[in-house]
Amino acid sequence: MTDDKRKYSSVIVDGVEQAPSRAMLRAVGFEQEDFTKPQVGIASTWSMVTPCNMHINKLAEASALGADQSGSKSVIFNTITVSDGISMGTPGMRYSLISREVIADSIETVVGGQGFDGLVALGGCDKNMPGCLMAIARLNRPAIFVYGGSIRPGKNRTDVISVFEAVGRHSEGKISDIELLQIESEAIPGAGSCGGMYTANTMASAIEAMGMSLPNSSAQDAISASKLEDSRAAGEAVSNLINLGIKPRDILTKQALENAITVVIALGGSTNAVLHLLAIAHEAEVDLSMDDFERIGKRTPVLADLKPSGNYLMSELTEIGGIVPLMRTLLEKGLLEGKQMTVTGKTLEENLSGVDEYSQDQKIIKTFDNPYKKDSHLRMMYGNLAPEGAVAKISGKEGTLFEGFAKVYDSEETAMKGIMNNEIKEGDVLVIRYEGPKGGPGMREMLSPTSAIMGKGLGDKVAFLTDGRFSGGTHGFVVGHITPEAYEGGPIGVIKTGDPITIDAEKNQINLNVAEEEISTRLKGWVRPNLPKEKGALGKYRTLVSSASKGAVTT
Repeated sequence: MTDDKRKYSSVIVDGVEQAPSRAMLRAVGFEQEDFTKPQVGIASTWSMVTPCNMHINKLAEASALGADQSGSKSVIFNTITVSDGISMGTPGMRYSLISREVIADSIETVVGGQGFDGLVALGGCDKNMPGCLMAIARLNRPAIFVYGGSIRPGKNRTDVISVFEAVGRHSEGKISDIELLQIESEAIPGAGSCGGMYTANTMASAIEAMGMSLPNSSAQDAISASKLEDSRAAGEAVSNLINLGIKPRDILTKQALENAITVVIALGGSTNAVLHLLAIAHEAEVDLSMDDFERIGKRTPVLADLKPSGNYLMSELTEIGGIVPLMRTLLEKGLLEGKQMTVTGKTLEENLSGVDEYSQDQKIIKTFDNPYKKDSHLRMMYGNLAPEGAVAKISGKEGTLFEGFAKVYDSEETAMKGIMNNEIKEGDVLVIRYEGPKGGPGMREMLSPTSAIMGKGLGDKVAFLTDGRFSGGTHGFVVGHITPEAYEGGPIGVIKTGDPITIDAEKNQINLNVAEEEISTRLKGWVRPNLPKEKGALGKYRTLVSSASKGAVTT
């Protein structure tokens, strides 16, 4: 009878007929006794493409050691990463969201092809994390995720967003060439993911909240003894999951995803969490929609004073205990489901038992009596501009109502030129379209234009609409993920410069204040622009990708 712990590897290595397979595995380091052990794939996103991932090879080796020490046989393999921060504002950014799908597909391919019984997946940059979790949910074999960890701040508490905003300040003459060079040279001191509650730290926190990484895995510096130990312990934990027969879909329930949403809101996390959690739910075959974000958002306050809307960095949250004390508080308030299974083999409430509260003198996490915001900053918006929904990030600093007049651009590049040429004025609603999943293709992040606007001092004076998406580092009065996208004939495609627009974050509505008969006439007369035909990955993506309201998935 086949050993359940070796359900997949036994097919590869057992029996006389598999002697050729064993011969090849001996060449990569297998010993005779290894053929009787569960095989654990260690999916590493290491590369020198980005500082987010440049150290992950060492973490992968630590995970492999942990798996080997606990009775499994580890096999390290690589998948890809691309850097949002490096490609931002360029055509290369079209590949960013696509990389999420490539990562998921490549991990599935290797794990399925090699017959691994378990999986440790390690990620650093933004799309690594949802890509890894999508593969984990799809494969449904004992698995755990390891976050590569957050970067330490640069000089004067700077980070990558500081550089983007410095570009806008430079264009206004507020800083010199030398000052810009100094910020550029000092903002990113080494390895680790971008340091605020941007998309990487948002998704790492979400994954911990849903129980797919070890406690406090999301709140460790990239270069630290604690991150190395976390990685080793993850290898040990996946062996335990194999022994216990606990699979990802035992953990990735509707309640687990709701826990993740709750923590994302409490931390003031990225709008990209909506897109990625919908995609993970899709792979786990869990019914999750934008309406769930709205429902949970009504009961969940924003408690964290973290960048980009707040003042502190992830490394500073790490110093006061990470997100575990916050999760304990949310559990005590009845906002988390504590009976959820986790990768420790214990429930969430068991993991949180005995966790100390934050010290009384810390200033990063607010109390329920004095929240940063009484309800969610992530607003699911509908209206005649977004009949299938849109996602806004409204911290409250900007107000909750914006009425202005459209300034329309059909690409990020033309919008950026307009911003730098001072075409955008107070009261404008900057519209960037044909940047959706199909239109881009690739749904680029609009960090360069939003940061330039911030740098010009217009952050609270200008609103921003797009069928693309925003970086986790974006702040201001911004609405993205507008669906249907312009490429599919959505209403955003027929906005004209000068049209009045209202964004209401209390009613969660986004409307074009033009007669419905006029909008209908425009839509009937709309013709898709003659955009360049795409080949390769971009062409496949445009053909296969779903709406942003469904997670922009390709399966």
